[in-house]
Amino acid sequence: MCRSIKTLRPPALPEEATEADIRAAALQYVRKVSGFRAPAAHNQEVFDRAVEAVAQATAELLDGLEIRGAGARRTAPDAA
Repeated sequence: MCRSIKTLRPPALPEEATEADIRAAALQYVRKVSGFRAPAAHNQEVFDRAVEAVAQATAELLDGLEIRGAGARRTAPDAA
């Protein structure tokens, strides 16, 4: 697994994960799975869609987790 992806839920982070944190983790995951740090132009669209899908799934996961001893769960960003 990607050892450079950090845990995005409390207590690993002292604050809520930001959209930038979630996107960075998604990008790292897609890079690892695809084997490309930066895809060729003909793969860019599918690469970007994968990053967005993983970021969305990550945000939904974090929003749905119940963390014992933590305050209120994070609020999911409005879907565009």
